[in-house]
Amino acid sequence: MASVSGTGSSTSTSYTSSALNSDWSALIEDAVAAKLSAADSIETRITKTETKVAAYQELQSLLSSISSAAYGLSAPSGYLAKADDVFNNRSAYLSTDGSYDTSDVLGVSIDSGTELGTYDIEVTQIATAHKVASSAQTSKSADLGYNGVFSLAVDGGTAVEIDVTATMNLSELAAAINTVSSQSGVKATVLKVSDSSYKLVLTATETGKEITATAVSGDDVLNGLGVTSGTGTFANVLQQAKDAILTIDGVQITRDSNEISDALDGVTFYLYATTATDTSVTVEVGADLNSVADSVQELVDAYNAYRDFVIAQQATSASGGAADSAVLFGDSTLRSVNSDVMNALNTVIDQNTMALLGFSFDATNHLVLDSGKLQDALLENLEKVKSLLTFQFTSSSDDLTVLRRGTSAPTAFTLDITTDGAGTIISASVGGDNSLFTVSGNSIIGAAGTAYEGFTFVFIGNASESINVTLSYGLADRLHNAANKASDTSSGSIQTVVDNLNEKISDYESDVATIEDRAEALRERLTARYAKYQAAMAKAESTLAYLKAMLDAANSND
Repeated sequence: MASVSGTGSSTSTSYTSSALNSDWSALIEDAVAAKLSAADSIETRITKTETKVAAYQELQSLLSSISSAAYGLSAPSGYLAKADDVFNNRSAYLSTDGSYDTSDVLGVSIDSGTELGTYDIEVTQIATAHKVASSAQTSKSADLGYNGVFSLAVDGGTAVEIDVTATMNLSELAAAINTVSSQSGVKATVLKVSDSSYKLVLTATETGKEITATAVSGDDVLNGLGVTSGTGTFANVLQQAKDAILTIDGVQITRDSNEISDALDGVTFYLYATTATDTSVTVEVGADLNSVADSVQELVDAYNAYRDFVIAQQATSASGGAADSAVLFGDSTLRSVNSDVMNALNTVIDQNTMALLGFSFDATNHLVLDSGKLQDALLENLEKVKSLLTFQFTSSSDDLTVLRRGTSAPTAFTLDITTDGAGTIISASVGGDNSLFTVSGNSIIGAAGTAYEGFTFVFIGNASESINVTLSYGLADRLHNAANKASDTSSGSIQTVVDNLNEKISDYESDVATIEDRAEALRERLTARYAKYQAAMAKAESTLAYLKAMLDAANSND
């Protein structure tokens, strides 16, 4: 019998899914990053646009400073704006034919817009306050021992009663008087004469007014202190009440105060001492030249700061292109504004130029101010300086004035005004064109969209007139208008550009937000998709493991 032997071999199968170990997060983020890459270039454009907006806003600010500095030198229009006109500022120039310092005798303040003039002043007497004193008292802290009531007042004032008790001392009495001094017009002080001598001093709070004192009831306190005599009069008058007496151009006036503001319109005198015999103080009311000079310097400083900015925007790199910092290099808006500013500075009025002011340009077109020339011009040719800088209006009729002004009306025209003969304006025209103006009462208003827009004329005549009008737009006026037109943050030319750029930034930001939303949606989709893949692979791996186990078991049974 044959014996058969066989040899069997067992097979082991092994499988590990690389998919289960895949870095799904990295794959997802790579896909999202690719989607977001489009936003990166947009973000770069946003940054560049924001930098440009900032440059425009800096330009606005610099031009606004020029506009503000030029405004006061331009003869601002409108009644309320007169206070801003530096040529309306006034100063008092004092001189004397005496040997004293005028400031020791007289002080003067002048309101803006006061009529110019020269006045000769003599101070004969300054106003003084009434002062009376008590007799000497041995102590200011010892009880006075009086029980009584007295009243105090000044001429024309209201008498106020003071209650005195026996335990009050001199200091307490003075305090009681001062408590009501705003009503009585009398204040009290305790004067120490020596260690054993004190006096109560009563002083009128206003000059030129006499103190009145009356015992009301009980002890006659003031008589007991020696303030009044037995007849009720003051026993010890330190200073009489006196009115101020001064002479203005030979006319003597009297006031009860050393501050006199009602003698000349817009002029306030402060009297400190009398003028010496046969001498006087000459007061010249003139333009405040220091104020004008300061405003001119402010204008120069504002322009030069603007010029620094312009030069920075023209900077080039080593390769010849625009420097990185010159974000407005070659910008048409900046070129236009700069042209308007330079044209304004080169204004010529009656053959006078900015050289009259001591202005000149250096090699970089910065303004250089010769303060000596400016001072000479202000002292010797103030009207020429004013004419060069300001807006000026002249009319062939005193019945026509300009209340407000625009910027583009012709420098010479004839305004034909038709009335009903009683002063009511029927129409106003230039060259027969009635559409150029509207009429409201006595006001003739330039129509919008015409060269006369912004102008308001006031006519106070009764009969119809044809009036020749001449306008002059001075250097400061033109500079203010040019800078304001560009820098105005509501309707200026630069603001229009800024608004457009901000809209573009908003659109860019919207595009970025859309891209980011889409990238996030992609992340969510991929995450969900790969999660399904992961689950399917995990299930397949489980099945493979099961089959492997079955095969291994089968092989082991063999």
